[in-house]
Amino acid sequence: MEGGYIKSMEGGSGPYNPRTVEEVFKDFKGRRAGMIKALTNDVEEFYQQCDPEKENLCLYGLPNESWEVNLPAEEVPPELPEPALGINFARDGMQEKDWLSLVAVHSDAWLLAVSFYFGARFGFDKNERKRLFIMINELPTIFEVVTGAAKKQSKEKTTVTNNSSSKNKSGIKPRVSESQAKPLKLLPPPKDEDDTLDEEEDDEHGDTLCGACGDNYASDEFWICCDMCEKWFHGKCVKITPARAEHIKHYKCPSCSNKRPRV
Repeated sequence: MEGGYIKSMEGGSGPYNPRTVEEVFKDFKGRRAGMIKALTNDVEEFYQQCDPEKENLCLYGLPNESWEVNLPAEEVPPELPEPALGINFARDGMQEKDWLSLVAVHSDAWLLAVSFYFGARFGFDKNERKRLFIMINELPTIFEVVTGAAKKQSKEKTTVTNNSSSKNKSGIKPRVSESQAKPLKLLPPPKDEDDTLDEEEDDEHGDTLCGACGDNYASDEFWICCDMCEKWFHGKCVKITPARAEHIKHYKCPSCSNKRPRV
């Protein structure tokens, strides 16, 4: 396990020690993306790996945007702060959504601990620590992504537009060049609109978050909406192309597709 969780950003096996604010933030984003995958797109696999019959298990996010459920590091003190221990023991003692929310909260705490561990180790001063926190704080927490709180916050800012587009919602967020019906909330303005309207539209859409990776909406990317949970996803995150989407009447995201009743 030594050094196993500080793999390089490219996924190599050598030690990875980010030394600048930008490098630490990149490390944070990579680990965060991996943990979000575990708790959303890969939730069924994550659930199965967290067997209560096994020893204390932890959820690790890796810098290369992957995740791993494993035993904690054996060395004392560990090379990096350790995630919450024994998440598998609580799995069957509560509702799945509550358990996932609990893991998400502890994952957020761990990500902050790792980032500021690097900051302390490499001597970040007051301004650098503040800049790192501001960069981190611009992203929704894992808890907000998993529970849908980030989506609710976005909806509060776009209620009027959402209401006007609800009747025409097709379930797909098309590219700018597509001409079929689009949800008004995410419709980029025509190219002949003035710059002021462009800026207002960008501000409005910027709050929409991908349910898989948690990143913001960009007008040049293809998105699709789940008809079950109503979360939006990058097409590339759920492996749906615009051509394929045209033949889907009711889209269900990987998380909704994998849901099954718990006894």
